[in-house]
Amino acid sequence: MSDRVIETKGLNKTLGQGPAQVEALRHVDLALEKGSMTLLMGPSGSGKTTLLSILGCMLTPTSGTVKVCGNLIETADAETLADIRRRHIGFVFQSFHLFESLSALENVQIALELRGITGPRATAKAVSVLEDLGLTDKVQAVPAQLSGGEQQRVAIARAIVSEPDIILADEPTAALDGPTGQSIMTVIAGIARRQKSAALVVTHDVRLTSFADRIIEIEDGRLKAGRVPPVTKERLRVV
Repeated sequence: MSDRVIETKGLNKTLGQGPAQVEALRHVDLALEKGSMTLLMGPSGSGKTTLLSILGCMLTPTSGTVKVCGNLIETADAETLADIRRRHIGFVFQSFHLFESLSALENVQIALELRGITGPRATAKAVSVLEDLGLTDKVQAVPAQLSGGEQQRVAIARAIVSEPDIILADEPTAALDGPTGQSIMTVIAGIARRQKSAALVVTHDVRLTSFADRIIEIEDGRLKAGRVPPVTKERLRVV
């Protein structure tokens, strides 16, 4: 597999029908490579979440091509798309999506069980990732016993425990205070670079641009030319 793990060409997505029909994405050309942190920024309704959903194999395009780790998405059936999600993609959501009745450890183990990894091996791997994210003393805690930042770290642990090729994050810091959000971005950027994953983070927060290798803006479903931000102390210390 090449370093390019996601590639779209002429991607279009139309939502709705009749008078309510909307061109959510228009002629989107995009490539994401291993070990990179890309921010996707734009106003509400600009197509960010739709694009993230297609790249995450939860939606298929109306036209154009989408390759995820060499797999053509537009011609794949539901079973194939689910398999690609399991094998290649880790999701980090704004609202955490943790199971309230399960411990942090159990929430992370679920991602491994979906890939057929169970028993002591799954436990050891999940504990190791939680410890790496500073949650050593929270392994057995349920979400109600965790702060917002701790819950987001559990969600990140679940997303990366299987060492995915792609990390997709939808507003992962929106529900967090500034320092906690910066900490979460340090974690995501560090994981992308250490594990050689391609990370795409949807955000409105301009403070997060200091972590990015590339910033892409989207408006009315169209991508603007990407830009490379200046090297910052945040990028230099994320290894």
